[in-house]
Amino acid sequence: MQLSREVQEGQRAYTRWGLTYYRFFVLGLSNRFAWRCSTSRLLEMYDTYVSENHLDVGVGTGYYVANCRFPTGSPRLGLMDVNRNSLAYAAGAASRYEPEIYYCNVLDPLLDGVEKFHSISMNYLLHCLPGAIAEKSVVFDNLAPLLTSDGVLFGSTVVQDCRHNAIAKWLLKAYNERGHFHNSADTASGLERALRDRFDEVDVRRVGSVALFCARKPLKAARSTNGE
Repeated sequence: MQLSREVQEGQRAYTRWGLTYYRFFVLGLSNRFAWRCSTSRLLEMYDTYVSENHLDVGVGTGYYVANCRFPTGSPRLGLMDVNRNSLAYAAGAASRYEPEIYYCNVLDPLLDGVEKFHSISMNYLLHCLPGAIAEKSVVFDNLAPLLTSDGVLFGSTVVQDCRHNAIAKWLLKAYNERGHFHNSADTASGLERALRDRFDEVDVRRVGSVALFCARKPLKAARSTNGE
C-alpha cells in the first residue's frame, strides 16, 4: 500500500508501545483535561449509535468497541485501519466478537463486495488525516457505499473553532508540528457543510475542543463541498 508522507506521519505513533501510551494518556488524561470531552462521553456516543452490524474506522486501541453496549451479544464487527499495529491491538481488545479485519487507507476507494454495515464510527480519525476538511472529507464518499440506506455514520474530531484551554493549545501546536495531527484549519462548521453535502440528516455539536457528529441517509449524488 502506497501512503503519502502526511498519512504516514498521522499514524506512525501507533506502535505497540504508543498504543499502550494512548490508552493511558489520551483516554485517561487528555480527553478530560485538554479536549474537555471525556472518554465516558465518547463511549456514550457509541452506546447511542452502535448497531448489531458495525464498522469502526481508525480503530486506535479498540477501547470503544470493546466496551460499548451493542444491542446484541454477538454483533458483526468490522475493524478498518491503515495501521497493522492498531488493527492487531483493537482485534485483541474486541476478540470476543471475532472482528472482521480490513487493512485499508480510507482516503482511497475501498474494497468492493463487502457486505454493508448499519453503523460506521470514525472516532478521532479526521484530525489525523492530511488536508483541509474539504479534501479529507473524501473519506465520507469512500465510506458511504459501505453504509446501509437506513444506517448511521458517527464520530468525533478535534476542531479549531472553539475556545481551547492552555493544555489543548499546547497539544494542538505540538501534534501539528510533529505531523500527528493535521487539523490546523479544521472547524465544526466546515465539517457540518461537508456532511450536509453528502447526507440528508446531519447533527454536529461541540463538546469542549471536540466536534461530535452523526449523519444518516447518504445522498445518491454527493455535491461538491466548499468546506473549510
